Amino acid sequence: MQRTALFRILAISATMMLAPTLASAQNYPTRPIKIIVPAPPGGAIDTIARVVGDKLGASMGQAVVVDNRPGASNNLGTDALAKAAPDGYTIGIVGGSHNINKFLFKHLGWDPEKSFEPIVYTHEVPLVFAIYPQIPAKTLPEFIAWMKANPNEAKVATSGRGSAQEMAAEMFRMASGAPMLLVPYKGSSAAHPDLLAGRTALYIDTISAIQAQAKAGNVRAIAVSTRKRSMSLPDVPTASEQGLKDYDANTNGGFLAPAGTPKAIVAKLNAEINAALKLPDVRAKLEAAGIEVQGGTPQEYAALIKSDLAKWGKVVKEAGIQPD
Repeated sequence: MQRTALFRILAISATMMLAPTLASAQNYPTRPIKIIVPAPPGGAIDTIARVVGDKLGASMGQAVVVDNRPGASNNLGTDALAKAAPDGYTIGIVGGSHNINKFLFKHLGWDPEKSFEPIVYTHEVPLVFAIYPQIPAKTLPEFIAWMKANPNEAKVATSGRGSAQEMAAEMFRMASGAPMLLVPYKGSSAAHPDLLAGRTALYIDTISAIQAQAKAGNVRAIAVSTRKRSMSLPDVPTASEQGLKDYDANTNGGFLAPAGTPKAIVAKLNAEINAALKLPDVRAKLEAAGIEVQGGTPQEYAALIKSDLAKWGKVVKEAGIQPD
């Protein structure tokens, strides 16, 4: 009897302790929600935050404010998200660098898994192998052969340290065995002029950034980096189709909340964001920007983060890249 009574007391105590959290989750949200974007306006994650944020504001009955905090290879905004109150009123969206930076910086102050609650996997942006059109290569194998025959001209542009473009280029170097010199730039706008002029031979860039140049014939798109062909460039075969078995690189990401955010709030945000991602006008806007819409459960996004960490950790180690 005494043991039964004790269990009842403990159960009642636990229920009383959870009651404020459950009530808070049921009433959520009661004030504006902030989305931290650790990048400047105009990019993929900023576009998603604004398009989805508009829908969340309408469906959840509260204002949704986008807070751009670029800097330090996206670490500045991500650090602010990790340190925000875990109450559902500050969430964030991250891109490809989120799972790469762990291996490039010694003192991040946050961990891509331990510091956050995954909400939903929102997007994948395929990368395109774009070459200078005067190079006599129409396929990826032909381009690899050209690089091996012209090692002094095999210059590959990247978007700088830790970018998905740099990691994709390192993966390409290891998978192809071709000689190449990686040339870092500060983003696509800085890299494109040298590719268009033939001062670099290749740039593996996002579809949203390069597809206009490809369709105009200013560069030649010879492969996409993902396992599936891109919806935006369906006639361009994948790298794996052309002999680079298991090659799979992209910039992807989704919404996160600070660690400790109540599961009920995470579940509500997951449902609302998934619903927004299914809306035809949302999909049309994002797909027009070269963004391939995803979705799913928090658990599925957590599994993807774990898988990406294993992939990029291996690339950084095998490439011999030393963390700062």
